[in-house]
Amino acid sequence: MSAAKSPRSQGKPRAQGHSGTEDRSGAPDRSRAQARSRAGAGAQPSVATRRQAQLVGEVLAETFPDAHCELDFEGPLQLLVATVLSAQCTDERVNQATPGLFAAFPRATDYAKADLIQIEELIRSLGLYRAKARALKGIGVALVERFGGEVPRTLAELTSLPGVGRKTANVVLGNAFGVPGITVDTHVGRLARRLGWTSQEDANKVEAEIAALFPPERWVSLCHQMIFQGRRVCHARRPDCANCRLVDLCPSAQSEPPKSATAARWSASPSG
Repeated sequence: MSAAKSPRSQGKPRAQGHSGTEDRSGAPDRSRAQARSRAGAGAQPSVATRRQAQLVGEVLAETFPDAHCELDFEGPLQLLVATVLSAQCTDERVNQATPGLFAAFPRATDYAKADLIQIEELIRSLGLYRAKARALKGIGVALVERFGGEVPRTLAELTSLPGVGRKTANVVLGNAFGVPGITVDTHVGRLARRLGWTSQEDANKVEAEIAALFPPERWVSLCHQMIFQGRRVCHARRPDCANCRLVDLCPSAQSEPPKSATAARWSASPSG
């Protein structure tokens, strides 16, 4: 989900979901209880798993301190559109297609009024472009008819839009509005299973189990860091365990890890 960044807001999230972060859009901060409720209830992890997750989070934060959304966007509508387009497609390819799309359709009403063929022509280079064009037009119509042409700021409202699932909604909430959310894409799900945080394949269940390990103010930045790790190191077919800074903490590592200070701290933690 990396193209060079211009001075625009693209890529780097405006807010990382910190509870004290000012939401310039005016959306109120969510409490921890509200955020956890949105993520759902997962099984309570053991003390050892919590400690391992804490250490993994520390290493990821040190390794990728500037991890961010790699889609280019300015504002909630562009992020929503780009995220819909990113389904089964790389962020790099999406970023190549969106400048023309954003220029042609700057507002929700433009998508609502557009002929499908107009949208299709601008995103033809992307997979599933016909279905995505229908979704974008449908989103435009829904935003105009139900939300005054503005992108809504709640999970329920976002997921009521055509082509918008929980993952897309959490991307928009976390990166456009500063609302804590966990985005379980293919990288986050893969890493969570390899790290032993979940055995689930269902994204909603994975989301809940990650939520049980980290405070809400950490969710957005953690997901960016996990995605960076998945793209750059923990590849789906051939994870680069030899060059992975998490090898001491990962039960799925494909080589015998050296006993580093990090591993020693984890091993010394109480089990439960």
